[in-house]
Amino acid sequence: MSRVLVIFAHPAFERSRVNRALIAAARSVKGVTVHDLYETYPDFLIEVREEQRLLESHDTIVLQHPFFWYSSPALVKEWLDLVLSYRWAYGEGGTALRGKILAHAISAGGPEAAYCREGANHFSVRELLAPFEQTARLCGMGYAEAFAVHGAHHLDAAALAAESLRYQAWLGSLRDGDGAAPLWLFPP
Repeated sequence: MSRVLVIFAHPAFERSRVNRALIAAARSVKGVTVHDLYETYPDFLIEVREEQRLLESHDTIVLQHPFFWYSSPALVKEWLDLVLSYRWAYGEGGTALRGKILAHAISAGGPEAAYCREGANHFSVRELLAPFEQTARLCGMGYAEAFAVHGAHHLDAAALAAESLRYQAWLGSLRDGDGAAPLWLFPP
């Protein structure tokens, strides 16, 4: 059984109905640790070595956040820039993350049909997440198919409950490595 770490980031968590539900769902899955970046670092002063220790103690890392401007909130970028350092995560002797799995759990306001060549966003979710996939590749990690909740602003209570159950199952699949959460990129 894999140890799963959900790195969560939302700068306006109190206003996000979808991410509140997903985080509550994640916290209920055995073997999953939830780490809230904005709660831990409201000043953006990231404790790099503490974050690296947290990553070292888990096998699968999930970045959960709203899909702001086809990317992540600013604190996720700051976290990546500081924590995934040369000689620790990549480069000469940088093997701390080798063989682990990176994944994304995102919420998007647009419908799923908007994320394709013919859609309003012209690119698929995978294409838009390519910088994160390449980060996984550089660090010797696998990269799992993203969990995406589309149309986040229009989900009624029943649909939100269904998405929460789907998220629990997806996290459980990452934990158990049963293939229900397929990899887009296998670790080397």
